[in-house]
Amino acid sequence: MNSSHSDLQIAGDILEVQHLLQPAREHPATVAEFAGLARSIAADRSQWAHLVQYDAVSRWYHRLRTGPGYEVWLLSWVPGQGSGAHDHGASSGVLTVLAGELTERTERGVQNLGAGSQRVFAPGYVHDVVNDSLEPAVSLHVYYPGLTDMPMHASQSSSPAAQDVVPA
Repeated sequence: MNSSHSDLQIAGDILEVQHLLQPAREHPATVAEFAGLARSIAADRSQWAHLVQYDAVSRWYHRLRTGPGYEVWLLSWVPGQGSGAHDHGASSGVLTVLAGELTERTERGVQNLGAGSQRVFAPGYVHDVVNDSLEPAVSLHVYYPGLTDMPMHASQSSSPAAQDVVPA
């Protein structure tokens, strides 16, 4: 087989064969389904756009939805706001940028995340998310299990102690 062929060229576009797609589950159970849930919410602005608020003092957040063992959070970021370096305790997650641009810093480097970008992470994943742009940003965060702990990391944060749980 020629290595220059992509899976798409070999198998065709799965979205073109709707009869092969599984119906969406009411509640996701796999990483792919959680990522799909985030993408479906992102695509339907009527579910979140009217709720967004901006706070010049601190990041604004709103729990958008809960399900068996998971939570979906909506966050806004004005220019300059950031999360500080943290992990999500025992929770895995999906971060999806809905509008604007965020910068994610990890031990592997810096990644600019524009609208539609998605990051999937496991427990213990340490990152710092910041709005380095000149425009506000909005993001969606799915956590499984629901977020109960968000330890801050002293190496990049101003406080080595664990902070109150604020989604990021």
